[in-house]
Amino acid sequence: MSLKENLMQALEQSREAALSGQALADRFHVSRNAIWKAIQALKEEGVAIESAPNRGYRLAPEYDRASEGVLRRLLADDALGIHCLDKVDSTNNQARRLLMGGEKAPFLLVAEEQTAGRGRLGRAFYSPAGGLYLTLAIGAGQAAEDALGVTAYAAVAVAEAVQHICSRTLRIKWVNDLFWEEKKVCGILTEATTDFETGTVESLLIGIGLNLRPTPWPEPLRNIVGDLRCTHPVKNLLAAEIAKRLLAYRPGMQDHLAAYRARSMTLGQQVAWQADGVEHQGLAEDVATNGALIVRDAAGLRHTIRSGEVRKLGAQP
Repeated sequence: MSLKENLMQALEQSREAALSGQALADRFHVSRNAIWKAIQALKEEGVAIESAPNRGYRLAPEYDRASEGVLRRLLADDALGIHCLDKVDSTNNQARRLLMGGEKAPFLLVAEEQTAGRGRLGRAFYSPAGGLYLTLAIGAGQAAEDALGVTAYAAVAVAEAVQHICSRTLRIKWVNDLFWEEKKVCGILTEATTDFETGTVESLLIGIGLNLRPTPWPEPLRNIVGDLRCTHPVKNLLAAEIAKRLLAYRPGMQDHLAAYRARSMTLGQQVAWQADGVEHQGLAEDVATNGALIVRDAAGLRHTIRSGEVRKLGAQP
């Protein structure tokens, strides 16, 4: 790694205590002047570094950005590619470009901002600077039908990671939205690259957008979208914790379903959904092993919903 990358990792690892220029120079076998120049370069790049005579350097308490060096240390997985970017159109789009360019899964991509974030059904996902936006690309090699449950698995992984790092208890709205205090704080978009000849999924892109702090939301979103109200830097810890849990995914896994059902805000509710242009209604009874929603209508017929939009009756369409 470059001196700047080494400095960023050292500063991230020492958030509570300042590091002296001499200690850093000794650690990286360079002069104190080289340390000073690298610190100035980082400041010019927008890194908020506090410095004081006889005390040294430290990251400002409010500074919270993803760092490749820190993530690599936290994940301790030499086989995992890690990319940290300032801005992308969409982390899923960028991950797909990397795959097309020859990069092999697994790899993790984290961006500070998305200019064209995407949600399910082609919807825009507002992604201002300050949130956590990531995509994990994993190899699959499974039948497309068997890959449907990945989003449900990812929802549990994110909810448990947030509980562990941020002490927030999230609930899941089928199939890919996570809520806290009655507002959406996270969206998940899972996409696949498929081998049409064999009908197998070559790789899965698990895209996650998580709102960490208060943001001036556009008017249409203000009563819908919320945030975790994080008051301290969590981005690297949270990204690593989510990635660890997602990397544990294996085709056919079902251990997460009990946790999914326990966190569900859809099960046990009267819901409406569209099929062939007609609205249907029923009671959301269960989540199948592949992540599909099982709904029983007024006539007692059970429906398996694998895609589309489901809303609680009485809620806005």
